Amino acid sequence: MQHLNYNHLYYFWMVKRKGSVVKAAEALCLTPQTITGQIRALEERLKGSLFKRVGRSLEATDLGELVFRYADKMFNLSYEMLDVLNYQKDASILFEVGIADALSKALASRVLLSVIPNDGSMHLACYEATHESLLGRLREHKLDMILSDCAGASLKYTDILSKKLGECGISFFSSTPIEAPFPACLEQEKLLIPGKTTSLGQQLHRWFADKNLNVSVLGEFDDAAMMKAFGFFRKGIFVAPSIYRHDILAQGMHLVGETLDVREEYHVMFAERMIQHPAVKRLLETDFSDLFAGCDKQVQAVWHRGSLLGE
Repeated sequence: MQHLNYNHLYYFWMVKRKGSVVKAAEALCLTPQTITGQIRALEERLKGSLFKRVGRSLEATDLGELVFRYADKMFNLSYEMLDVLNYQKDASILFEVGIADALSKALASRVLLSVIPNDGSMHLACYEATHESLLGRLREHKLDMILSDCAGASLKYTDILSKKLGECGISFFSSTPIEAPFPACLEQEKLLIPGKTTSLGQQLHRWFADKNLNVSVLGEFDDAAMMKAFGFFRKGIFVAPSIYRHDILAQGMHLVGETLDVREEYHVMFAERMIQHPAVKRLLETDFSDLFAGCDKQVQAVWHRGSLLGE
């Protein structure tokens, strides 16, 4: 075999990864007919079928699986090369991070700021979306790292590494004082809680059931900031990680109660190739125990300054 059309091989690789010709065509901005024609040309070159139809789905043949294993190594290596080259942007290292929309933005910013140098040698780019969407972008080499409240599906991918940064209990807050005992008082007011698609939301629903609480949920939110905004406008009891207790109380809110039975976890996920990225290396070496224990001196200074200014 003297020559192989790598465009044809790339189109085949995308179809195998995406699971269908239509999805691959959308990703490549081509028509399905074009993709199909290119794969047929590759099959003629390789003298064998790469896919077989099973019901409405496409499955790789034995030849297809063999070709995919080599193609996967080739194209992942080419993406790795581009990642290394793209570290440099305007004389600074590019660091593209995905932040799950269920995650506290304040905490995410404090984690990232702890690994970003002050000399301007790193260019940070942040993107917010659902955990599932960000994981897809990470596997497509469009992100360097993800901060999320769960490891989730990343555990089934051998090319994705995950580390738990920390965890903390949660607290319930209200814009008005509530005198009834906790947690029974949660039955008396409307609740604002994370959505059921989030790890924290699922834990809360199980906790309500375990405590035999007949709660009334006013709203469920994937965005923690939106949930707190409703609470600040006197629209119900909302939840937040306990490490932000002092910050929220300083803004005039009242503590309803807290529990360690429900915990918010914080994970970082990254492709194995990114372990040499300076920001990822620094993050993996950083001890965040003070932050998650609510004892971070820098955070406390910000809270104290905000209280003095009436913020």
